[in-house]
Amino acid sequence: MKVYLDFVFFINFFFDFLLLFGTKKILKKQTSLIRLLFGSTVGSLSTFFLFFHIHSFSLFLFKIFLSCLMIFVTFGKRDFFRCIGYFYLLSVILGGSLYLLGITTTYDQQGMVFVKNGIQLNLLFFFLFAPIILFSYLFEHVKYRRMYENVYPVEIDFGSKQYKLEGMLDTGNQLTDPFKKRAVILVNCDIKVAKSKFIYVPYKALNTSGVIPCFLPDRVIVKDKIFTNCLVGMSKEKFCLGGVQCILPNQFKEDL
Repeated sequence: MKVYLDFVFFINFFFDFLLLFGTKKILKKQTSLIRLLFGSTVGSLSTFFLFFHIHSFSLFLFKIFLSCLMIFVTFGKRDFFRCIGYFYLLSVILGGSLYLLGITTTYDQQGMVFVKNGIQLNLLFFFLFAPIILFSYLFEHVKYRRMYENVYPVEIDFGSKQYKLEGMLDTGNQLTDPFKKRAVILVNCDIKVAKSKFIYVPYKALNTSGVIPCFLPDRVIVKDKIFTNCLVGMSKEKFCLGGVQCILPNQFKEDL
């Protein structure tokens, strides 16, 4: 059997580069393209061990050492364990996804038995799909992180009642009352307030306008920060944002 060393080296280099690049994006690490390329080259050195008879456990330990060296060369020693943790996480996701694609397209299930159906995927397929799989995961990860990194515990004190909620800071919430310019927290949970306590604040959104009933709480605590000069608005429409019950105004951003 012929083994083309340069081709195997390139394959390892390509996938190591994808994994290091993905780790960089997830952790927002500031590292240069040169260091990414150098780290990928270090990882590809395992190719040369195809020509040596090494015990499987020794080879496993060497690969662990090599992956640690890749991370150190690419990102340095800062956040080393986080980097290597995400590197292995991406390795499992990418490797598992490609393996599943290979099994799904290469074998047919007949009862409890998988039979080869004659369709053999070439390396071009994996070169095309590997970046798609990885970047799809990165996109969802970043979207999830952006959503939940702005979620805070919120306590609204009103009279003798305390309401503990989960709130999301929304830079699009610019709602204020027109008289005293107090920011408005929107809630979609049941808070019992006498109608005589309501302050009606006009709002205007895309293709709609109206007024929203608000009340002045005794205080609002968001992540140990106390706010007293704000209103709480009772949203007529139930919003679904990952389980949060209130939307914090953009004016809170500087304090949080």
